[in-house]
Amino acid sequence: MSGSYWEAVRETGLSVPSDRPLDELTAELTRMLGDPDPEIREALAHPALSTWIAQGVYDDLLSGLGDGMAAGLVVGLGDADSDSVFRRSYSALVLGACIARDNERPLVPGGKVLEWGDRVATWLLRERDLRGFVVGKGWAHAVAHGADALATLASSPHVATPELTVILDVVADRVLAPVAAAYGQGEPDRLARATMAVLRRDLVPLTVVEPWVARIGASTAVPAPDAGNAEAFLRALYLQLALGPHPPEVRADLLLTLVEVLRRRNADLRRR
Repeated sequence: MSGSYWEAVRETGLSVPSDRPLDELTAELTRMLGDPDPEIREALAHPALSTWIAQGVYDDLLSGLGDGMAAGLVVGLGDADSDSVFRRSYSALVLGACIARDNERPLVPGGKVLEWGDRVATWLLRERDLRGFVVGKGWAHAVAHGADALATLASSPHVATPELTVILDVVADRVLAPVAAAYGQGEPDRLARATMAVLRRDLVPLTVVEPWVARIGASTAVPAPDAGNAEAFLRALYLQLALGPHPPEVRADLLLTLVEVLRRRNADLRRR
């Protein structure tokens, strides 16, 4: 359908059109998630799908919709600097919306949510296109969108201590992965937000979290993109832990740990 059709849908407040079957509309919106035009992808497709999910339009179809979004995570996976990243990145956002809907009310089996989480984690660690904003095409932001999906997953009642620990490991692996250029468009903050979602569950003990922080803190401190990512992440996590709402039980002890790690990584500041 033409863009004017979906513009008209947007003008109605994203009400579900009655002139076409839902499966046909969904298939078209799914294709639109990969469109390089941000007006189609960011302003029409993603808002429509996310709104309909939140409104319960897909409650009886949520498992199939989530599976379709999970399939989108592998479209063109391995490419770098190609338009295929949009389909993967925005599929992650919509899959996160599916998980969020299930968090509100149980709609799919717990095993299905865990399967979706595994698909998101696998994709996020394999993703090679790490661009944030793409001039003329809008946001790609795969790392940020993946982190958002992990944050939602961390709040799932189907996720317990073992899965939360895996989420922390995925965050650390993404932070420490070699990159050609340091993250520069909020990715460390979004990864820290996912970490906070894990910590707020109060299910992962400090005996697990402290070595996890130490692993990230032990990354090389010489000027390098991946070292810069680790530093930016640790600072973001410290700030969110110190100032954010709903502090986790490990807050006080973990703040001390973060301060010590940051002190070691920034020893030159103490000599000035």
